[in-house]
Amino acid sequence: MADNNPGTNYDIRTLQLHLLAMLKDVAAAFERHSLRWYMADGTLLGAVREKGFIPWDDDVDLAMPRPDYDRLIAHSREILPEPYEFVCYENDKKYPLHFGKVQDASTTLIERPHLYYLGGVYLDIFPIDGVPDSPLARRLHNLRYQTLRKMLYLRCRDPFRHGRGPSSWVPRLLRRLCTVDKLQGAIRREMTRCPFETSRLVAVNLNDGIPSIVDRELVLGEPTPTGFEDMQAAGMRDNGTYLRQVFGDYMTPPPEGARHIHRFHCLDLHRPYRQYAGAKPGEDRCRKEVQSHPAASTARRSSE
Repeated sequence: MADNNPGTNYDIRTLQLHLLAMLKDVAAAFERHSLRWYMADGTLLGAVREKGFIPWDDDVDLAMPRPDYDRLIAHSREILPEPYEFVCYENDKKYPLHFGKVQDASTTLIERPHLYYLGGVYLDIFPIDGVPDSPLARRLHNLRYQTLRKMLYLRCRDPFRHGRGPSSWVPRLLRRLCTVDKLQGAIRREMTRCPFETSRLVAVNLNDGIPSIVDRELVLGEPTPTGFEDMQAAGMRDNGTYLRQVFGDYMTPPPEGARHIHRFHCLDLHRPYRQYAGAKPGEDRCRKEVQSHPAASTARRSSE
């Protein structure tokens, strides 16, 4: 693909249009099955400021109340049409994150070479959970969560990403002391400490820390139609308050050097990731990268 953004080897707008088509299909499926969902983070920011994608954004961020999120985990095969799949640790023990993704199985994507997962182009789905009312309890809750999240990342990533020196010591130690299953369980227990339906405050995406915490009724509310590109997507009752907390002066774009771009390690919109897992090395650059990636053997086994 042509490069229209520094540091990428793919065309951002082409990827955005593919994500938009995915979002339309997935949103329709969620509506058919009465699943609540919201745009979040950069996707909601784009909807409000740009009326669509932020020009340099190369993913979609959605959030879903925990009861709906758990329904999606349990019934994703009935809810999602082909070629879409919901991947999360609960249904794939090789998955290295603590939140799920709806991925397009007709595509191939490796986000980072040091995280062992081969899948397709995706929409992030973050569970929305309740948080404590007490300011001190909220801070402790966030501290525990951020610590566990960092431990999971270090436990799952290539310990030798930065060489075999001191930077590898903590990841290697965590591999001796903690199983992934133990860390995933601890994160889920921490996130679900306060039930969504009975909490006054909820965290839309606790990865963003305290700024992501909003009033469940006054700010989150029920999903509200909000324009995004050429569709009506789901916004919050008070988009401005949420965006102000997370981004500050959200209507002013950041300077070029502060713009977040994933710069995916490998992306192919035309070939299923399971085919890539079985490709012969050297067929082309991207396929060679996938074939040599540790996740390739996992995907190959699942397709046999």
